[in-house]
Amino acid sequence: MRRLCVFCGSAPGAHASYGEAARALGLALARRGIGLVYGGGHTGLMGMVADAALEAGGQVIGVIPQTLVEREVAHRGLTELHVVHSLHERKALMGRLSDAFVALPGGFGTLDEFCEVVTWRQLGLHEKPCALLNINGYFDHFLTMLEHAQREGFIAARTMERLIVRNEVTRLLEVLAATPGTAPAL
Repeated sequence: MRRLCVFCGSAPGAHASYGEAARALGLALARRGIGLVYGGGHTGLMGMVADAALEAGGQVIGVIPQTLVEREVAHRGLTELHVVHSLHERKALMGRLSDAFVALPGGFGTLDEFCEVVTWRQLGLHEKPCALLNINGYFDHFLTMLEHAQREGFIAARTMERLIVRNEVTRLLEVLAATPGTAPAL
């Protein structure tokens, strides 16, 4: 795995453990020589994961729509910052630049981005691993909903089986590193 795409909140969240996990992930990526691809912002968990990776000497690639640059939320100290026209372009470029995907706590944007890459995998557009870093059980209710959708016949068992869920950064990175995946054109 050369680069990991991280989806996460542009806010810090209600618990310090979310920021601690974001910083731990950024640091761990840099120490392992794995580049970070993320949404390009400097606030919240996004800023924390990027800053930690940068401070540890890691490569950090941000992808951000022009409208967010204009709102002054772009991180100005990244290895690379790609400015795109739309959220659709953002997701497509992040997908092309990454070898695997992980979501940390976040809101609608995080869930949108993560669900889209899982859908791409489900449709056979890529075989890259998709994972949730389930800090303090943040995604427990989401996972319950997905299990309900599976029982109701809307999500295949294979899709659920391939979803990686871990609650600790080191273990998550070990599982991702051991998970085979290919890098087709998205």
